[in-house]
Amino acid sequence: MDPNCRVTSSLTDLLLAAPINMEKYEALYKHFHAHPELSNLEAETAKTIAVQLSRLQALDITTDIGGHGVVGVLKNGPGKTILLRADMDALPILEATGLPYSSTVTMLDVEGVMRPVMHACGHDMHMTCLLAAAETLVKLKQMWSGTLIVLFQPAEERGTGAKAMIDDGLYDKHKIPVPDFVLGQHVMAMRAGSVGSKMGTIMAGADSMKITLFGVGGHGSQPHRTIDPAVMAAHVVVRLQTLISREINPGDISVLTVGSLQAGQTENVIADSAEIGVDIRSVRPETREKVLASIRRIVKAECEASGSTVAPVFKMTRHLPNTANDESMMKTLAKSFSEYFGDDFDANIPTTTISEDFSVLATSQGRPCAFWHWGGIEEGLWDQRLKEGRIDDIPANHTARFAPVIQPTMRTGINALCVAALAFFDEKLQHRL
Repeated sequence: MDPNCRVTSSLTDLLLAAPINMEKYEALYKHFHAHPELSNLEAETAKTIAVQLSRLQALDITTDIGGHGVVGVLKNGPGKTILLRADMDALPILEATGLPYSSTVTMLDVEGVMRPVMHACGHDMHMTCLLAAAETLVKLKQMWSGTLIVLFQPAEERGTGAKAMIDDGLYDKHKIPVPDFVLGQHVMAMRAGSVGSKMGTIMAGADSMKITLFGVGGHGSQPHRTIDPAVMAAHVVVRLQTLISREINPGDISVLTVGSLQAGQTENVIADSAEIGVDIRSVRPETREKVLASIRRIVKAECEASGSTVAPVFKMTRHLPNTANDESMMKTLAKSFSEYFGDDFDANIPTTTISEDFSVLATSQGRPCAFWHWGGIEEGLWDQRLKEGRIDDIPANHTARFAPVIQPTMRTGINALCVAALAFFDEKLQHRL
């Protein structure tokens, strides 16, 4: 008998031996989806998570870390300390999925602006899967030895939540054990049931900034008496589009997006200033520095060409590091995922320009981490669009129609977390298997 088949069967049997009420978790997922909260405002979400963890009657729970962060710890004898992480925040997007449990939530953001809110990046699925995985691992605690940490992080979308938890004393003031291994996952626009990862950099780093351009305002009927910041901003936006295509090696992973532009409040008034929101993605530190420097060069030159007498202001609003999977961890993870998921696991997916702050939970302590993606697109839809060459027509993360199919997405996400954790709680488990 193939030993891999024996291990796969053993892992399958092991997870089947710890059944959980999937209807409960499907209902919980729908609750999270219908009640999203923006970054740094996840108070009710955090309360729901804490209540769910308390019902397991096995974890020490700490709340309000770095804002609304929640952590549960199960000390289960000697062995490795494994941290599993999920993020909690939603996005300022008006949902258009048409689901019966669609979000109709609006809330004031941290700047006091009323926004529609949607779980358009799958964090509702992340939270649900981690809660279900925690219950499963609690039920299996006789099969493994070590310390399990389940961490629910706020403000991932702003790239600040992981650092905020560290800065708030996650591992010292709050006495959460420093993990030996940090693990995380993200649901993506991939075929449901599939799982993918890779050694090395799996996700690019990100930097965002707000750029303020200063002109001279006036009456819309007398533009000759003004220095129009709207026109200035338009030139900047167009010029920035050439930065990646004409200054960066095509072999370098890099992206530049102008995500917002605000100038003026009404049609017949030329404003005094304009604000541009820019986001970049990069993998190599040298590329990052070159792109940031080029942005400043282009903006300053366009301001001078427009006759502006006030220097533009650059305000960095967020930074997310590259997410790099530890080589040794990935060997262990790839072996377990290959054994459990078979052909549904891809050990060499392309590096994506989507970014995460997950790795800060590990690198801040000099510890390794590993991250993977899993699919949320209904199999029939995926296969049909693939056949038609229309994969890009499938709604992806951060869009108003992103809606992972509940199953098998949820079951796959739960099992991936459990298989990953058990792979690193391996000594006692391997003896049992």
